[in-house]
Amino acid sequence: MSNIRDIISAALGKKKAKLVLKNCKIINVFTEEIIEGDVAIENDKIVGIGEYEGEKEIDLKGKYVSPGFIDCHMHIESSMVSPKEFAKTIISKGTTTVIADPHEIANVKGLDGISYILDETDEVDLDVFVMLPSCVPATEFENSGAILKAEDLEQLIDHKRVLGLGEMMNYPGVINLSDDVIDKLEMFKDMVIDGHGPVISGKELNGYISGGIRTEHECTDALEMLERMRLGMYVQLREGSAAKNLLDLVKGLSKSNMSRVVFCTDDRHPEDIIKKGHINNNVKIAVKSGIPAINAIKIATLNAAECYRFHDRGAIAPGYLADILVFDNLYSIDVEMVIKNGDIVFEDGKVLNHYESGYDERVYNSMSFPEVTKEKLQIPVHSDIAHVIKLVEGSIITKNVSRKIHVEDGLFTFHDKLDMLKVAVVERHNNTGNVGLGLVENFKLKGGAIATTVAHDSHNLIVVGDSDESMLVAIDHLRNIGGGIVVVKDKEVVGDLSLPIAGLMSDKSVEYVNERLEKLMDIAHDLGVNKEIDPFMTLAFIALPVIPSIRITDRGLFDVESFKFISVEK
Repeated sequence: MSNIRDIISAALGKKKAKLVLKNCKIINVFTEEIIEGDVAIENDKIVGIGEYEGEKEIDLKGKYVSPGFIDCHMHIESSMVSPKEFAKTIISKGTTTVIADPHEIANVKGLDGISYILDETDEVDLDVFVMLPSCVPATEFENSGAILKAEDLEQLIDHKRVLGLGEMMNYPGVINLSDDVIDKLEMFKDMVIDGHGPVISGKELNGYISGGIRTEHECTDALEMLERMRLGMYVQLREGSAAKNLLDLVKGLSKSNMSRVVFCTDDRHPEDIIKKGHINNNVKIAVKSGIPAINAIKIATLNAAECYRFHDRGAIAPGYLADILVFDNLYSIDVEMVIKNGDIVFEDGKVLNHYESGYDERVYNSMSFPEVTKEKLQIPVHSDIAHVIKLVEGSIITKNVSRKIHVEDGLFTFHDKLDMLKVAVVERHNNTGNVGLGLVENFKLKGGAIATTVAHDSHNLIVVGDSDESMLVAIDHLRNIGGGIVVVKDKEVVGDLSLPIAGLMSDKSVEYVNERLEKLMDIAHDLGVNKEIDPFMTLAFIALPVIPSIRITDRGLFDVESFKFISVEK
């Protein structure tokens, strides 16, 4: 921590600063200009811009220095690695602060899951702030591992790194004045509340915002973005692995409204983080699309800090945290050095500090379901016409189509000539024994099964296959490894990725996880899986009953458009 006397003395030049970055091109996000000079740092604070001497000096020889980048909305769980491994990975990309919504692990482990995220990130070279999940469970149409009411969230509301309430997906609950939703909005009214309210407009949007909701990351076009800006919201320009709206929205940016946007990644998978980057990738894309580089950097720093009410970061100026990036090119943003709280934490391609994730009984052992028998996977039908989930290539949207199916002895039966697989969701949290069943086309798997416990939002076990036997092998294997992803061929396991932390995250390195995922992808495609879809991401979203038009939960086949369960047979 900084001593105010030392800070002022170093700023005045009466004593040498602990660290001075010499000969910098300083990106000033206040005035949107580049200033040449030195940056003086005393302990964890920037104390001066100008000409300084330091106990330690680094001559940057004209390289650019920028404030550390801030991710305004993301789920650590989507990285599939532990919070500590995640922190190590993204600090190397220039992200020094994240606002995390532990919605995924909360749906599996409740308050224990949230506490785990907070505890694991307490002493890492990344500032992890948390928005408490607003919607656990996400819907009433599935069984999750927890139910979090306002009184439950109150137990963590005073934590020093809790900023507010996470994305309010239940926008119908806001508009219809649901008691549980109103209780949460009332509790967090003096804090930041994140939004998730696509499609609503006019008075409904006014009502939503009047509940204290201040951000939105689900805009699909510039008009939707502009309506929200005009009503005082910050719009989060998202570049995740599945959902991306940055390129669509930058078209609507101008000098007059650019102060109302921030960057986020939402859900970003290991391969994308390793190969493309994190918030630095958002900056690069914005610059390539025509946003001036300094403005793109300002969106990633000062805008983000102001949105989330940080007064100590987001700029290079006296009194601000010494969260600083060094790079050679203003347009490629290839980070060469990262300084966090005045210490160099990334240099010469290496993360300098290492911390290991330990076993935490609160979030392990998340597989709690009775044995699934072949009978549990049988689909009785009285008709040979069925509702089928049709996958749409390049999208997580599905179509509800009617198809002729093969029936024997009153049961759906697999047939080689039909593009028809069985999909099942097994409730894995509470030993209910629930198994929801449906049929899917355009997945194109042949001779096996694929299963995963990453299944938004309740993260039950979902499995797809062309034989009950292979599906049962996949289910049993995931139970044995504590959750994760598995591929089965001819009733034998041919590849897996163990995710023992809540069935969502690995306790191995990000490089290991990425390598396993790449191998699993190759195996899946060798089994005939449609190369135009990501089999694991597709499975994860087939279970989400809020995206059109037909989904499957542990309670059965769900028609999103009519908002009711339907039978498989038509």
